[in-house]
Amino acid sequence: MAPRRLLLVGEGNFSFAAALSETLDQSTQLTATCLQRPAELARDPLAWENLQRLRERGIDVRFGVDCTHLADVFELHEREFDQIYFNFPHCGRKAGVAKNRELLAKFFQSCADVLAEEGEVHVALCRGQGGTPADKPQREWHNSWQVVAMAALGGLILSDVYPFSCKAVSLKILAYFNNDRLHIGALNHVFTRSLPFEGSQPRIFRIKLGNQWFSFPEPEALVGKLNRGFLEAPSCHPIKTINEKLIAELGKVFPLKRLKCSYPLLPQEGTSVLPFWNCDFLSAAFWISLHEDNSNSESLTGGTSQDVEDFLVSFSELSLLKNPGRDGKEEACEGTCGQAKICLRPSLLVHVQDVIEVPDFLSGSLHILSGPVFQKCHILPFTMPAFHETLFILGFNQNLKDGCLQSLLDHLKGILDSLLTQTLPESSKLSSLVKFVLQSNGKDYMIRVKTHNFSPDCTEDLIIGSVITSATSVIHKDQCFVFVSMNLDLLAMLVWCISDWRMLWTFDNRFLKNFVPGKIEPFKSHSLYPPCYVHDVSFWIDQKKGFDELEFHTVARAVSQDAIISIQFLSRFQHPKTQQVSLCYRLTYQTCDKALTQQQVASMQSQFRKEIQQHLYVIPR
Repeated sequence: MAPRRLLLVGEGNFSFAAALSETLDQSTQLTATCLQRPAELARDPLAWENLQRLRERGIDVRFGVDCTHLADVFELHEREFDQIYFNFPHCGRKAGVAKNRELLAKFFQSCADVLAEEGEVHVALCRGQGGTPADKPQREWHNSWQVVAMAALGGLILSDVYPFSCKAVSLKILAYFNNDRLHIGALNHVFTRSLPFEGSQPRIFRIKLGNQWFSFPEPEALVGKLNRGFLEAPSCHPIKTINEKLIAELGKVFPLKRLKCSYPLLPQEGTSVLPFWNCDFLSAAFWISLHEDNSNSESLTGGTSQDVEDFLVSFSELSLLKNPGRDGKEEACEGTCGQAKICLRPSLLVHVQDVIEVPDFLSGSLHILSGPVFQKCHILPFTMPAFHETLFILGFNQNLKDGCLQSLLDHLKGILDSLLTQTLPESSKLSSLVKFVLQSNGKDYMIRVKTHNFSPDCTEDLIIGSVITSATSVIHKDQCFVFVSMNLDLLAMLVWCISDWRMLWTFDNRFLKNFVPGKIEPFKSHSLYPPCYVHDVSFWIDQKKGFDELEFHTVARAVSQDAIISIQFLSRFQHPKTQQVSLCYRLTYQTCDKALTQQQVASMQSQFRKEIQQHLYVIPR
């Protein structure tokens, strides 16, 4: 096993290095550095005493080291430090917050050159300097050192923060401080590497229909969300865990029949199979174009494309596919046109009729479909353009309707309550969190969960699913059917106390390390207190063409790669002379798992202005 390598910068009189060296074992290599030259420390007897102790222990000591240019100090074979420490950085007595921010920014950028892939950067700051909610009291952002924003410039995220303790090393370290009160309320901030924000690019997918290959690009608003396989056999993702728990518990009461879920692509005629289908739902679907692809497979699979062999049977005849025209009318696509318009499945309910119309449908058995679905939606905390849905379909004789329906609802309520209270304190388990709210048609229900126990910011109940009892079958006329649709992503968020739905889709391997088989414990994020950046945008709209706010949110999602967490409508202005109408919105940028800088946000905001002008026919002001 390779030795653990530690680097200390800005050591001053080396008191911290000397105290730390006493606690290290033989497998740890320590390098201690300071900015001063040996001559500058000649008048400090404590510094020379500490240096003598370090040399006796064989510690590597270096002078004249500028922590903002670490790559200039260490050769390639000397880098890859597991931990880098910078205690109480400061530019000098009269340096303001701007100068100290600059010092931190350059230090973090320098660390990126010498830090091991899974290494940590420890920065101790005095009370309030960091500007995070961990500071008590917390300074106003503009008056702090903005440590998380400065770290983002080096591609680092804050992964832990805790009180700085002198006793954790040695009481002798107090000599390191010129002021014994310096450490009171001080915090140690631990930073780790972030995945690169620019790493997510749209992929090209290929599907085989009959003997012909077709390709389609991943929608920009869904980058990184197609073909993730969270529900597949080898997955240990919490989405799969919660789905399996739900199914296993229902399996104790009902016979189960699990159905294979096809790839989530639908021709247009496949989206109108339900008699109670709402056409407004289709307006939120993601439509994509299939293009004939005559290239060989090898030329398209170089890391940006994926072959998909699992598709709906109805795709076998391209002549059946139709394109929705600009005026909403269908335009037939001939087999020779080379392309076809299809949509990503907006709900598993589109498969219901195919399930209940088969002649051998098993009455009394719970038929189960699980898979990803995709819908355009406004940018809100608990709305998501991609999520995993599980659908339970139960058929029974007409004369057993009331008893079977009530039995299903009672068991489902008990299972959900049990799952949702596992991470809550005992005092919160006294009352039920789940309730079924009857809809205006007197037949269907919405499944609501009380969320104030999970987060003080949640004041309204959260809808995690629905129960539909108003469906009929042409073949099985003597049967009633109940469909229970569950949003597995929302359920997983509530069970594990995951505050941000985007975390479920992260590519960072640290996410899955939180989930131990057989245990449900509150989730701990590897990215704490990410910085927020706010930008406003105003524009003139074309009143003849109208303004599509849903598409506005979808463009924002695509341009920012889901880095925008809030879009707030600010004002509407109508020019008194020209009667032109202007709208103003406020956009808040914040990531949940990656480092995001002000410069990156400014670039995205500029691109967003261009995109809405091109696609939404508005004129930015």
